[in-house]
Amino acid sequence: MLVLASASPRRRALLTQVGYRFEVHPAHIPEDPLPDEDPIVYVTRLAREKAEAVYRELTNASPGPEKNLAVLGADTTVTLDNAILGKPEDAADAARILRLLSGRTHRVITGIALVTAKRTEVAAEVTAVRFLTLSDEDIAGYVASGEPMDKAGAYAIQGRAARWIPRIEGCYFNVVGLPLALVCTLLESCDY
Repeated sequence: MLVLASASPRRRALLTQVGYRFEVHPAHIPEDPLPDEDPIVYVTRLAREKAEAVYRELTNASPGPEKNLAVLGADTTVTLDNAILGKPEDAADAARILRLLSGRTHRVITGIALVTAKRTEVAAEVTAVRFLTLSDEDIAGYVASGEPMDKAGAYAIQGRAARWIPRIEGCYFNVVGLPLALVCTLLESCDY
């Protein structure tokens, strides 16, 4: 049984898109970065902690070895100049983040972890995303749409923000929230 340790509707849709059948069991852990934590270390740590927490919860709920249980955890962040830009706290914070990204290239990093009875595998995907220069009106209109509010970096590449992204280098699906080729490779390496 594959379990996705995430409440993200985007991750659910992507995993379904490539044909996996799975259950959803979100993890509830603190997601704050540690002081001076490297962004790749941060997202892989959170992905692992989410997957491990859900694995423990599910195996404690039904004692006995669960040979077929595989828990997939993921965490995505946006970085600019190696500084972590998480989800906006409010509309003003979303506007601040978008002003930072305007006219620049940033990185989207997703950490993934797969926990099974035999082992834990962790990996990360990095994609560079170029933003056009945004006007104050662009930013205000986008923030007013509500779309940036639950997204790392305050935007959704698959949504209205697509019009400001002329180029990416790397995995598109990583920017949406789940690097599908990497996830599928990891699942296959664990015989799932």
